Amino acid sequence: MTQQLIETLKAKEDKMIEIRRYIHQHPELSFHEDETAKYIADFYKGKDVQVETNFGGRGIKVTIDSGKPGKTLAIRADFDALPITEDTGLPFASQNEGVMHACGHDAHTAYMLVLAETLSEMKDAFTGKVIVIHQPAEEVPPGGAKGMVEAGILEGVDNVVGVHVMSTMETGSVYYHPGYVQTGRAFFKLKVIGKGGHGSSPHMANDAIVAGSYFITQLQTVVSRRLSPFETGVVTIGSFDGKGQFNIIKDSIEVEGDVRGLTEDTKATIEREIKRLSKGLEETFGVTCELDYNDDYPALYNDPEFTEYVAKTLKNADLDFGVESCETQPPSEDFAYYAKEKPSAFIYTGAAPEDGKIYPHHHPKFKISEKALLISAEAVGTVVLDYLKGEN
Repeated sequence: MTQQLIETLKAKEDKMIEIRRYIHQHPELSFHEDETAKYIADFYKGKDVQVETNFGGRGIKVTIDSGKPGKTLAIRADFDALPITEDTGLPFASQNEGVMHACGHDAHTAYMLVLAETLSEMKDAFTGKVIVIHQPAEEVPPGGAKGMVEAGILEGVDNVVGVHVMSTMETGSVYYHPGYVQTGRAFFKLKVIGKGGHGSSPHMANDAIVAGSYFITQLQTVVSRRLSPFETGVVTIGSFDGKGQFNIIKDSIEVEGDVRGLTEDTKATIEREIKRLSKGLEETFGVTCELDYNDDYPALYNDPEFTEYVAKTLKNADLDFGVESCETQPPSEDFAYYAKEKPSAFIYTGAAPEDGKIYPHHHPKFKISEKALLISAEAVGTVVLDYLKGEN
């Protein structure tokens, strides 16, 4: 059965690439993916599946029902793009100015469409159901996964599998990591309100820039002095808005920052410390602080037992690619919302370009090896067939 799947997917590799390139040329931003959602829904017309559109927003739920009792496995692919001007020089570069598939979601959607089509053609060979989750808005909080979960996408689902292509990982292997695998995220905005004045008379003012600068300096102690050396946490200030005139003391400034933590406890510690520093700033400088703190995506936790099952299944399948463990990944990923609800496994497909010019995700020159599409389809398809063989 698995061999039949692999042979069929290999015969459809060109179709995957064609779909990926079309989607790459027509990217849409998070929460605005109207045409992409329509393209996905149209793909399933005439196929023996149940399609539900506008699921928790622009999400699409596709049910492949074998008609036989068994487990239900969900497989997920996201389809939004980023507000980035593409600079790859590809012949199928973005045609939408200022928008680019710079994270690989076009590849996720392409492999998933062809895999779902193939599974629908083979459903007599397995038991139970496959739920295909086509998810919008992974890139922008609150994220598309949250809305789909709240709309009931996981009702009746036993486990969830997701894949991300990685330009920074070697092509030809699939990678996995049990336990916490990607950081959770939060972001904040702090407005420091002092008293404006003239540069020649600082004693008659209360300088918000000085207070804000002190806050940023003290913020560096949160990770170095409040987290265990064995915890993973990052606090980054991305914006300090204090522009004014050279001889005028500003009455207020705004600071914006990004928070990452590999566990929910780490995130909670960082949040507590940032709020404490904000209150301390008021006492130290006599300013007023308005802190808007937003807890964002959870930390992504790969269920160890299920993740080991996925890895073992792929290793035992004698496929044309390697299966290797990897380190935890610093970025955040809203697949974490599925993993909070159901035992899940989020794995990675190496997609480093053949020319050796590797750029990270979210870069204007981001490219992938299109070999990753077939590998992703084979990996997820192999897990689906083993999981739904009716013996586990």
